[in-house]
Amino acid sequence: MDAAEFRKRGKEMVDYVADYLEKIEKRQVFPDVEPGYLRPLIADCAPQDPESFDKVFKDIEKIIMPGVTHWHSPYFFAYFPAASSFPALLADMLCGGIGCVGFSWAASPACTELETVMLDWLGKMVNLPEEFLAGKDGQGGGVIQGSASEATLIALLAARTKTIRRVQSEKPELTETEIMGRLVAYASDQAHSSVERAALIGAVKIKNVPSDDTFSVCGSALKKVLDEDKAAGLIPFFFCATLGTTPCCSFDKLLELGPICNKENIWMHIDAAYAGSAFICPEFRHLLNGVEFADSFNFNPHKWLLVNFDCSAMWVKKRSDIIGAFKLEPLYLQHHHQESGLVTDYRHWQIPLGRRFRSLKLWFVLRIYGVKGLQEHIRKHIRLSHQFEHLVLQDERFEICAEVVLGLVCFRLKGSNELNEALLKSINDAKKIHLVPCHLREKFVLRFAICSRTVESTHIKFAWQHISQLATDLLKTWEQNHHQQ
Repeated sequence: MDAAEFRKRGKEMVDYVADYLEKIEKRQVFPDVEPGYLRPLIADCAPQDPESFDKVFKDIEKIIMPGVTHWHSPYFFAYFPAASSFPALLADMLCGGIGCVGFSWAASPACTELETVMLDWLGKMVNLPEEFLAGKDGQGGGVIQGSASEATLIALLAARTKTIRRVQSEKPELTETEIMGRLVAYASDQAHSSVERAALIGAVKIKNVPSDDTFSVCGSALKKVLDEDKAAGLIPFFFCATLGTTPCCSFDKLLELGPICNKENIWMHIDAAYAGSAFICPEFRHLLNGVEFADSFNFNPHKWLLVNFDCSAMWVKKRSDIIGAFKLEPLYLQHHHQESGLVTDYRHWQIPLGRRFRSLKLWFVLRIYGVKGLQEHIRKHIRLSHQFEHLVLQDERFEICAEVVLGLVCFRLKGSNELNEALLKSINDAKKIHLVPCHLREKFVLRFAICSRTVESTHIKFAWQHISQLATDLLKTWEQNHHQQ
């Protein structure tokens, strides 16, 4: 393919993507395929001779689309949103076109410098304390990670290194292995599984701190676990606070937890993967109060801020804590500006060496939507979640299971877990809308997340009528079966 054909095919692909997104609600949100559907549809091995673009293009609808779950459909209410917008897609094209691998400043100065400035822009949008910003000569700063899971792992590994060094200086008789064996990380029993996974990769113990009746961790619960562990000779070193938990979007009590972590020399990382985008709205910024006690903070613009995957924003108060844990300087990666103090080499802030020019997506989206446009997007989603909540509350067969703060509604039929499992199965088998469940304590609960950029009030009404009708049908057969038994 030469440049002339690329121009032609590129225009065709842009048209195809625009048509796909414009007409997405006509597609069934969840696919009708069984595992292994794709292998028989394509050849056993790669072609020896080149094939035409037309042939490849025809196979998109024939082979790929039948197996796609349409995350951007206005009938997709599962997981949390995956952001997407036309400006972000255009920036991704440019990123692919430039094709640099920005592991150091010298490897592509614009790639590094735009990221530093964009994370300062974003930090100011959520009103982060000054010390998290790079500015011209700050100690902190931001970085784009691939996901919140990576941000948590990076924070945990940096905390581990920092603690080992501190304990070794206080107790030189302890070996690194002995210290490692005593380290303990903590997170809410509602925290995302990626926090536990980070501890698994970091080879340290992790303990769940019990959440209260609002599914939040409070200071007294953390203190109790810490006191027990310290008495047993363990070394608490890391706490991951969650703002907007995955099951029900609950918020750990930062203002109680932060001072405890600071006093006990525990690194506090805040995972606000989904909820963090809402903090650009002044009326939701109070949910971030207490961030001043944290060592690191992360949220995902690729969930709810119209920047498509992957773009996970992470800030640290002291970038030397991160760099100190991961810095290696082989000759082939060195460059003569690196000691100037003006330069960030992001390879020291992350797990892989290579990195894409992801800040272009932020730059395009923040400029083309403006802060006001992004605030309106967030507020619209939150209005729609309250609309759905209101519809649920009007039907006495149902209950709301957690406070609706942002764009997630947790609800269920009053009754057994089996009944609600059957309801969810009938919803997802019908494939008109898509939902996923969670467990809240012992209850099986349905999660309704406002996801699509194009979702409107009409889609919410449709979804509720559909759920309500399926519930009516289910309860009939359920009662009949019950009487027969």
